[in-house]
Amino acid sequence: MLGASRRSLSAVARLRGAASCRALSPSVSSPDFPNKVSESEHGAPQFQKRSFTLLSVPSSFGFHKFQQSNLRESITTNKRYESSAAAVDSADSSCEKFEYQAEVNRLMDLIVHSLYSNKEVFLRELVSNASDALDKLRYLSVTEPDLLRDGVDLDVRIQADKDNGIVTIIDSGIGMTKQELVDSLGTIAHSGTAKFLKALKESQEAGKDSNLIGQFGVGFYSAFLVADKVIVSTKSPKSDKQYVWEGEANSSSYTIREETDPEKLLPRGTRLALFLKNEDKGFAHPEKIQKLVKNYSQFVSFPIYTWQEKGHTKEVEVDEDPTEAKKEGDDGPTAEKQKKTKTVIEKYWDWELTNETQPIWLRNPKEVTTQEYNEFYRKTFNEYLDPLASSHFTTEGEVEFRSILFVPSVKKEELIDSKTKNIRLYVKRVFISDDFDGELFPRYLSFVKGVVDSNDLPLNVSREILQESRIVRIMRKRLVRKAFDMILGISLSENREDYERFWENFGKFIKLGCIEDKENHKRLAPLLRFFSNQSENEVISLDEYVENMKPEQEDIYYVAADSVTSAKNAPFLERLTEKECEVLFLVDPMDEVAIQNLKSYKEKNFVDISKEDLDLGDKDEEKEKEIKQEFSKTCDWIKKRLGDKVARVDISHRLSSSPCVLVSGKFGWSANMERLMRAQTMGDPVSLEFMRSRRVFEINPDHPIIKSLNVACEANPDDPEALRAVDVLFETALISSGFIPDNPRELSGKIYEMMGTAFAGKWTSGSAEVEHSQPSPLPGTQNNEASEAEVVEPVQVEQQK
Repeated sequence: MLGASRRSLSAVARLRGAASCRALSPSVSSPDFPNKVSESEHGAPQFQKRSFTLLSVPSSFGFHKFQQSNLRESITTNKRYESSAAAVDSADSSCEKFEYQAEVNRLMDLIVHSLYSNKEVFLRELVSNASDALDKLRYLSVTEPDLLRDGVDLDVRIQADKDNGIVTIIDSGIGMTKQELVDSLGTIAHSGTAKFLKALKESQEAGKDSNLIGQFGVGFYSAFLVADKVIVSTKSPKSDKQYVWEGEANSSSYTIREETDPEKLLPRGTRLALFLKNEDKGFAHPEKIQKLVKNYSQFVSFPIYTWQEKGHTKEVEVDEDPTEAKKEGDDGPTAEKQKKTKTVIEKYWDWELTNETQPIWLRNPKEVTTQEYNEFYRKTFNEYLDPLASSHFTTEGEVEFRSILFVPSVKKEELIDSKTKNIRLYVKRVFISDDFDGELFPRYLSFVKGVVDSNDLPLNVSREILQESRIVRIMRKRLVRKAFDMILGISLSENREDYERFWENFGKFIKLGCIEDKENHKRLAPLLRFFSNQSENEVISLDEYVENMKPEQEDIYYVAADSVTSAKNAPFLERLTEKECEVLFLVDPMDEVAIQNLKSYKEKNFVDISKEDLDLGDKDEEKEKEIKQEFSKTCDWIKKRLGDKVARVDISHRLSSSPCVLVSGKFGWSANMERLMRAQTMGDPVSLEFMRSRRVFEINPDHPIIKSLNVACEANPDDPEALRAVDVLFETALISSGFIPDNPRELSGKIYEMMGTAFAGKWTSGSAEVEHSQPSPLPGTQNNEASEAEVVEPVQVEQQK
């Protein structure tokens, strides 16, 4: 017992006497402790002997500092120790020393039912233990070659008996002696691998890249996830005897005996027999075992064989039908009758290598060919096409890991919001998880596939959950950087079709990155592609746009629409097209949001040409002042007529052939964005009304219609036809600018009315002349009554009805 604990107990005993020791809670079997106190020869109070449990001792007395060997012994034997009457201190013998106890049943229940979330990981844990046993043998055989004297191959073999519900795992590793069985299997949370690694490091024999997997000491007990009973038979090359460990799931004890059956003796290694529970006997199917091995232990460094049913074709003779033989005999003698045979499939059982695919990420990238990368990609991710690109790298420094990343050729039919299983995390080549939600890759790079293997990731005890830590954040940053480098390599490739295929499949993901990841805008922007008024059939990059910019052009112009056709016919482009300035067409719903989040590229701002205050850099202030003065009254007149429909009426600098255009406010939604927001199922009508409230009506002073309205404003501003023309002009500009009119029926009524006024009497006189000049029908073709019936005035038709 440590001195600190001794002093604290002595002090409590001196100050509080017998009542002080009530803080030491007894076992569950003695809830009213202490109930009797006896006196020693010197009159000091003495407690009667009671049994105690680990959970009953309060931590405030410093009992957590007891030696772990005492705890281990108590867990192993599951005994209850009696309190001793020996004095703790020579000066004060009022307190006694107690040993920690552990409720083994409760601890086992926690491991089996609370530690692991998926039952199928039992095979991963047991195969990892077998791999560790083989690795230990390989390490020790360097200094002790006699350990390999039996000449057995280093491998793992798994046999499933679906009829009896038994799974057997055999390895030819180091095995265990009787004492090692007690220490490793009889002591929960005692990791033999961790102890072995510590010994190697102390002797400076451990290599930098250790392949040993175990670290927590609870992996073996995962067998009880699916098994009622587990029998472990093991033979160590350091011992002449083979021992059998047997334990059950709901038992607090186990047995160890010497193996006496000659048929069950092993040359070396360990054999685990799992007697599965009734509800888990599905794990005893050979196909299921093979699938689990390929998923979790595909890249374990030792070969893993599974017992599989196989078949081969065989030619066998067919018994001849007597009637047919008689017929052939009647036909006459033949030279030699050929025996009839048929092809059958003969089934048999044999060992099959399950982990054929090698972990090529452990090799030097210079030694791996493109064909090997493609083959690894197809096998690992069940793909039938080669990837567009791959990146194989090793990261050293604060965190060390190896990885291979791939860009698929085609996009799977999965939504951008759904969780994917494209990144497979391995720790020392053992599969841990592929269920990540942004820990290793952001959502917009979820299409990237690959494997990540590290030796020192922060995992929880079940090795299923990647804990959040600084190491994980560093890994994420480096993986994202490598993914961008790989995609940029595709975009810079001489084969332009490769990136066109990438953009067609994964362009939306890159745009989503512009929205969600501000830190990587500089890496995302060069990957974007758009159509333009100078490239309507082929997308261009922002770098290409900047190269084609006019010397006096300072901004990157864009317009958003629902299609390339709508964009190129928008009135906003008229002056820019005349100046031969390139304008990007944002025709995808995500384009406009992505560009607005980027804000600029290479110190050049993105400018929406459909919004107010567009500066094309060619203003003539004197001429502009004269035009404003000339049309100021007309602008006020139009504004008064339109009222709150527009914020103001301005002279336009972007129009050349259209009479007017309706532009959005500088900080409001564009017409395209307003259309998209209207289509949202959960859209907010209040915010929609607020963002669309500011619109500016721009007129083209050089257009004949605007000049006519200017004259009408000067001559008779209250003329109904002029006012009606302003209304129609506004509604027409609303449509041509990409907005949706609030009342399409009212607009169509005004148009019909104007058409009726314009067409009134235009063709009436002409139709009468045609009627008089119509030639008479030819003889024999039609009678006169039929001819007269064909030329009937509309009024007469109604009268007939």
